[in-house]
Amino acid sequence: MNKFFSLCFLVFVVHITEAQSHSVLGRWRTIDDETGRATSVIEIFEKHNRIHGRIVELLNSKARNPKCEKCDGEDRNKPIIGLVVLRGLKKEKDGGYSDGKILDPKHGKVYKCNLSLETKDKLKVRGFIGINLLGRTQFWERVKS
Repeated sequence: MNKFFSLCFLVFVVHITEAQSHSVLGRWRTIDDETGRATSVIEIFEKHNRIHGRIVELLNSKARNPKCEKCDGEDRNKPIIGLVVLRGLKKEKDGGYSDGKILDPKHGKVYKCNLSLETKDKLKVRGFIGINLLGRTQFWERVKS
């Protein structure tokens, strides 16, 4: 009987670990789709059943504490490190995330956004205006701890 419970516990732990490794939550290295270079690290987190992401590191910044000078509203002149750039994505039945917004701090523009895992370590990020066909796609890489 103890072996049965031990086996059940082991299967449960493996299942939970596997599910977490297939989550969008965590740290992701952004890759610029035009240059192919890594530009920042985004920490994706869940708040009120929605997915959000903030910049936690800039990889190639020459400025010491850059601010989002081109941003509008409450984000204007905020430090880029700590800036929430993904907002309000909700999980879909197919495992993807939609109905969110993404901020491009370089240009100060906000776009509609969808996310989906290509693999457990590769995240497809689609920003667009209006309909999904009018946009750009980036692939972010999971930061290994």
